[in-house]
Parts: sequence; structure tokens; C-alpha cells
Amino acid sequence: MLRKIQLFILACIMSAFSAFSMEVDLVHPSSWWVGMKNTSLQVMLHGENLAGSQVTLSSDKIKIDEIVNLENPNYLILYLDVSKAEPEKFTIELRKGKEKKSIPYELKARNNELKAQGFTSEDVLYLIMPDRFANGNPSNDVVKGMREEKVDRANPSARHGGDIQGIRNHLNYIADLGVTAIWLNPVQENDMTGGSYHGYAITNYYEVDKRFGSNEEFVSLVDESHQKGLKVVMDMIFNHCGSEHIFFTDKPAHDWFNFQENFTQTSYKTIPQFDPYTSTYDFEAAVDGWFVEVMPDLNQRNRHVAKYLTQNSIWWIEYAGIDGIRQDTHPYADFDFMSNWCKEVREEYPDFSIVGETWLNTNVAISYWQENSKLAYPKNSHLPVVMDFPMAYLLNSAFDEETSTWSQGLSKFYEYLAEDRVYANPNNLLIFFDNHDMTRFYATEEQTKDFNRYKQALAFLLTTRGIPELYYGTEILMYGNKDNGDGALRKDFPGGWADDSVNAFQSSGRTEAQQRVFDYTKKLLNWRKGNKVVSKGSLKHFSPTDQVYVYKRSYEDNSILVILNGSKENKEIDLQQYAEVLDTVQMGKDVISGKTFDLTQRALTLEGKDVVILELK
Repeated sequence: MLRKIQLFILACIMSAFSAFSMEVDLVHPSSWWVGMKNTSLQVMLHGENLAGSQVTLSSDKIKIDEIVNLENPNYLILYLDVSKAEPEKFTIELRKGKEKKSIPYELKARNNELKAQGFTSEDVLYLIMPDRFANGNPSNDVVKGMREEKVDRANPSARHGGDIQGIRNHLNYIADLGVTAIWLNPVQENDMTGGSYHGYAITNYYEVDKRFGSNEEFVSLVDESHQKGLKVVMDMIFNHCGSEHIFFTDKPAHDWFNFQENFTQTSYKTIPQFDPYTSTYDFEAAVDGWFVEVMPDLNQRNRHVAKYLTQNSIWWIEYAGIDGIRQDTHPYADFDFMSNWCKEVREEYPDFSIVGETWLNTNVAISYWQENSKLAYPKNSHLPVVMDFPMAYLLNSAFDEETSTWSQGLSKFYEYLAEDRVYANPNNLLIFFDNHDMTRFYATEEQTKDFNRYKQALAFLLTTRGIPELYYGTEILMYGNKDNGDGALRKDFPGGWADDSVNAFQSSGRTEAQQRVFDYTKKLLNWRKGNKVVSKGSLKHFSPTDQVYVYKRSYEDNSILVILNGSKENKEIDLQQYAEVLDTVQMGKDVISGKTFDLTQRALTLEGKDVVILELK
């Protein structure tokens, strides 16, 4: 009997202590806005012993629709109806026994000046890895209390110290180059024990990593970019988070992650998403498997996870005014969730753009993921832009080959573009040489010596259909091979650090070869800017003849003719076979050289591996 009394007293003491220890250390999102089209607001609370709390609001204009107690008592999720709300500050009151917590919250007025502009084929994106571009604020290189407390530029897998201020310092360089948008690898917090300089192991979806700067600095970057005519695209990851995220270290529920009881790595084969003959085993291995062990796979089929991720993306658009999102590992996540997410974001921001990383090997496979794809019907991804990886493979091989009539060199482009009918919208394809995960266009230093290879490739990239992207440093001959590790693809931009011996942001710091490539890149990019002929115009091409590939772009009364010589030998080109696009044309002025060609002669000489872009008159 005495033992039972002792246990009862102990239970009472523990209960009282538990009630007393109720704490709140996380509120996501920390604020919201009135006037959003979706009027259901999820507020996630984390702390100590929150489950079972009675909840009241100090506002009479906001209604509590649902209080969700998860398996983990440290979480509490509120669903609020803000359809009749007005801008105001109010408190969320939690009561549990005698313990009471007041949480301040704010619903703000929306910024009517905010313009989520979106990006289109009129733009050229410039991809930047923030840690490797420029160090504008050395004082944030090491942040006390974060798990990685060093920078080591000699280690290609360590943090190097690049930051948001470094990008801000060089916005003039980026704008002058002629691109119209910057795409940043993830800037959100990656507080990982083993380090995560690349940004793809997020540990806080609502905070910029302090080693990059602050949320406020990111907003300033977006504002300053807009002032210089540059859009900003933010990288996001919904498939997984970092293993140091509180979602994983203090799991809300057993179904918050996939395969959380027994680590299973993804097969990386996302074809089962659309394979009509797929097995359940292959489907689950691809979609539910983890990308790597330190990146646990989020279960977007859990409605609370889905709402959390969707709200987070909308929060960043409204808070920072970004113009687009690049969604990492798009086919690895749940199709229906990703489809609903795309739809909801674009219902809120009709001009907003989303591009999904669709790393698949064929145009047919990639076309499945584009909005309104016939292959996916009756499903619809609602994803407007997909990444054209097969085109990237061609861009990295075709210009190294002698063109044949059927399958080598420039004939690859002719055959590939002829299959564009598989796409719902060929102009909404992100086209590129490379990115942070691929061997650079210049794989070796030796390749940087072949100017004609780059000259032809860039001319094609900027005049064919789609939305071009350039990876930082391509314009100054930065090279790297993935066989040497990802760090080789993500080298520091020379001049971005105070102790760099050369500064390639300035012409005085470039070699003669770098300056030649830089000038060529800048000239073509600025010519393309605002040029609707190449961004919106129709495309007509001709089967390569005598190793020469010709195509015409036309918009309203303006046209260009692009001629590429796929041979190392000079070519005397008979223009008679192109009469249907030259009937009323007298002359053509080459955008690259400035040279004028009399096209009435129906003949033109082109040097080996050369290219001309003729503005037709």
C-alpha cells in the first residue's frame, strides 16, 4: 500500500513538473499575410510538452478550424481560418493545467508592390553556388554554435566562405554580362555535423544559413537584383531535409518520413513514376528511398508535411519577392503532392515560374513531367518548366565531333529537335551546358583552348528554343570534371576572396583567353536580351547538308539565320537549298563579327567549326 502511495505522489509530482515545463521554441511560419487566396493557415509549434494544450486566440476575426496533437507531444499544429482576418498582431494562448503560454503572432498586409515576375524564354539564368562565388563578409565565415566551425578553401568538400554579401557586391558584373536572372543553390540553413556547403541538406526551411547572411540580407539581395533588371530564382528541396533538422532529431510522427525505421537508399531510377509496367517494389524504392543517409526522405503524403512545405514556398515568395523556384529532385517526391503544390503556388502568383530538376535520359521521359503532358494524362504535373538534360548531353558532345549526315555532330540537334512534339511546350525547357552536379562544359584545361567549340555551343544555346542557363565561371573558362569529385565542379570564382591573387571580376585580372571568351559571351547575351526573335520566334531548320546545319528564327517582321559548320574544313555553302527562308532577303549582318553578307549571291564561305548569326534584311 505504501508503495502505491509513493508511486501516486511521484506521478503527481511528474505531472506538475511536466505542466510547468511547457515551452515553445519554434513557431512556423513566424508570421503570415491577409488576403491570400488560400485562407487556411497552418501554424506549427514545437517545444516541450505541447500536446493536449487548450488553445485560444486573442483575435475575434480568426477562427481555429483544427487543433492537431501529433504522436510526439512536443508538437502542436493549429489550422486557422483567416478568411475574415485583417492585418493585426494577436496572441495564441496555450493553457495546460495551471501553465499558460502566450505566443505573439502577426498577420500582415500584403505588399502590393511585390512582383513575382517569373522567368520565360526571354531570360537567361546564371547559376551561382553561394559558398563558392564571393566572400563579401568574412565575419560570418564561422558562426559560434553551428556544427561546422571552420572554413577551409584547400578542401573542396568544406565551406569556403562565400555569402550573400559577396553576390550583392558583384551584381553589376552579373547584370553587365547580359544575363537576366540569377539562380542560387539553396541558401537556407544547413547546420549539419559533417558540413553541407552546397545547401541541399536543409535544417531550417524558414531561415537563411547564418554563414551566408540573414533573411534580411537575402531580401536586400532580391531588391537590389530587381533594381538592376535581374530576377531571382530560389532553389528548394521538398523531397528530403537534412538529418539534423528538428523534424528528424525529434520526429513529429511515425509517418513524417519514408523508411524511417530502416534506412533504404533510393534507386535513383525515377522511371517507375510513369512506367505502365512498374512493380510496387521499384516504385517505392525510387520515390520513398532516401537520397543519401544524411538526407531523410520526407513523406509528402502526410497532409501536415504537405501543408508545411507548400506554405514555406509561398512564405518565401511573399516575404522576399523571389521570381521563381527551382525544385530539386522533382520526380523523387510524391507526384500528386508536387502537382498540387505547383497549382497552388501559381494560383496565388499567376506569373510565377517553377522549374523542376528532371534528370532523366530521354526527351520522352522528361516530357511526362511538363504541365499538360499527353503522356501523363489524365494526370497533370502543373510544372511549367522542366530541365532538358538530353540536350545538355548533346551540347557536351556534338561540337567535339565531325558532323555526319545521320547521327554525328550537328545532326544530333537536327534529330533531337525534330522530336519536340513530345513536349507540351518546347519553349518551356531549361537548356544548359552544365550545372553544379555535372562535369563542366570545359572538362579539362585543354578543352578551354578550343574557342570554336565554345563559340558554336553558346551561339546555339542562345538561339535555339528554350530558356538558357549558364553556370557561374563558364564565361572565364572555369573547368572541372565530376570524376574528380563534386568539389572540382564548384571551384571558387577567382577574385571573390580578398586574398585571391587574381580578380576575374575585372578585365585586368583575366588572361587573354579568358577575356576573349568573356567578351564573346557578353556580346551574345546582351544581343539576346529583349530580342523576341530568339526568345519567342518560330523555328525552321534544315537537315545538315555537307556537314552544315542551318536554321531560321522569325518573329513578326524580324528574322535571323544561324549557320553552323560542323566540319574542321572550310565550307563553300550553296544557299539555293534555303531559298524558302531567303526569298525576300537581300543581306545578312553577322551579330558576332559585324560582317555583312550579300545573300543575293546565294553563296557563303564559312571557316571550319565556325558559326554566323545573320540578322536578315
